[in-house]
Amino acid sequence: MPKSYRDGLPISPDKFVDQLMRLKRGSISRRDFLGLTGLGVATAVMARELGIMPTPAFAAENLGDRMSIATWPNYHDPQTFENFKADTGVAVEVNVFGSNEEMLAKLQAGGSGWSLFVPTNYTISTYKKLGIIEALDMAKLGNFDGTKEDARFTAEGTIDGTIYAVPKNWGTTGFAVNTKKLSKPMTSWKEFWDTAMAEGDGRTMVHDYQLTTIGNALKYYGYSFNSLKQDELAKAEELLLKVKP
Repeated sequence: MPKSYRDGLPISPDKFVDQLMRLKRGSISRRDFLGLTGLGVATAVMARELGIMPTPAFAAENLGDRMSIATWPNYHDPQTFENFKADTGVAVEVNVFGSNEEMLAKLQAGGSGWSLFVPTNYTISTYKKLGIIEALDMAKLGNFDGTKEDARFTAEGTIDGTIYAVPKNWGTTGFAVNTKKLSKPMTSWKEFWDTAMAEGDGRTMVHDYQLTTIGNALKYYGYSFNSLKQDELAKAEELLLKVKP
């Protein structure tokens, strides 16, 4: 049984097949595949004979044959990545995350291998401070025109005059209601939370993201969504604990 190059431990047949399929999908590079399986050139020859080694890249620059992006669920049309691969020969591995904290922890661990990631704007300064992102070469972003962008969405990507990020999406957080199940319409966050504790009790689902959830609880009392006042945050916390059941 072959041993893994990285940890010296035996690799099972199931694990080998799993890595083989990941290679075929473009989720790992040839280098990673050879290292994980420990079969070296013999594996490369076998894989090429089976037709699963990736084809050479034909990108405008040396992008290799793989790139990895970290992003959010349902943020991209999968066809975009298929088109990118067809145009450049570069396969895209998509890593999906549920929070900025999870994304940051992965980056700080030093093993992400991401070429590109999609953080929330307020976190960009943290990534810069920690030295784990690089500035963008704007000469290579020919389709981006900052003069046509609202400064509200571009400002946080620019730090000390250097651009580290450009906007992809922006939006608002609201709520959706099944009007066939709830008789009273809702037009405010106060009505939303009140309904969640009354007619909608046990039938309400809230986004598991502290920024919006806490912010919307603050709005219940008419406070600022971005309040930093301890007494106001305490009331928002009290409301969320009350609603949670």
